[in-house]
Amino acid sequence: MDLKLHGKVAIVTGASAGIGRAIALRLAAEGMDLAVTARRADRLESLAEQARALQVAVLVHAADLGVPTVPADLVAATRARFGRIDLVVNNAGATKRGDFLALTEDDWAQGFALKFFGAVRLARAAWPNLVAAHGGIVNIAGVGGRTGSAEFTIGGAVNAAMLNLTKSLADRGVRDGVRVNAINPGSIRTDRLTGRIQRLASEKGLTLDSAAKLLAEQQGIARFGEPEEIAALVAVLASDQAAYVQGSIVDIDGGWTRTL
Repeated sequence: MDLKLHGKVAIVTGASAGIGRAIALRLAAEGMDLAVTARRADRLESLAEQARALQVAVLVHAADLGVPTVPADLVAATRARFGRIDLVVNNAGATKRGDFLALTEDDWAQGFALKFFGAVRLARAAWPNLVAAHGGIVNIAGVGGRTGSAEFTIGGAVNAAMLNLTKSLADRGVRDGVRVNAINPGSIRTDRLTGRIQRLASEKGLTLDSAAKLLAEQQGIARFGEPEEIAALVAVLASDQAAYVQGSIVDIDGGWTRTL
C-alpha cells in the first residue's frame, strides 16, 4: 500500500538503535526525508547511510534531548535543511529500573528529562511547522504507563505522563489541524530487552533461551515483538490512512495489557 508519504519530512528521536532505528528506516522506505537524533553520532551515521540508500535525504543531529535548548535547535536545523516538518516521532528516552527505595533523585530527574521533557520541548518547538503542514506527532510511550510495576516506578510514571500529554496535545490538535497519537510497545526485541533476559538468566541460573521463555510466560504473551512491528504502525499513523485517528493510544504488546 502506498501511504503517500513521499517527499514529507519526519523528525525521529532516539533513532540510533532499536525501535527508533526501525521507525526511521520504515519512514525512509515510504519516501520520507529524515532528521534523526540521538547521542551516538556513529550509530546515527550508520543509520543515515542505510536510509540514504533508499533514496531519501537525511539530516544527522547528534545531541542530548535532555538538554533544554536541544529540541529547538533540532527543529531549527530541520527547518533550515528541508523547509518543512510533517511528523515528529518522540521515541527517545530510557528509564532506570529497580527498587523504588533505592532509586535516587537523579535517577528520577534523568528519567523525566529526556523522555518526557524532551518530548514536551520538541512538540512545542515543532508545533507551528506541524500546523503549517497539517502534520502529526507519534509518541512512543510504553505499557508501563497503563499498568504499574514495583520495579518500573520511574518508567511507569514517565510513560503515564506521556499518555496524558498525548491526549492534551490531541485536544489542541483538533483546533490546529495536528494529529497526535501514542503507541505503547510491550516487550520488543531491542538491546534493552536482551539485557533484561541476560540479567534474568544470571539470577535464575538459566540459559538465555530459557530465560526469554520465562519472561514471556510471566507477561502472559506468546512471543516478543519486533521493532519493525512498531515502525509499521508509526507509518500508518503518519499517513492519511489514519486521518480520523486523533488522541488514540495503541498497545502493541502481544496481549500483555489486559486492563481497559
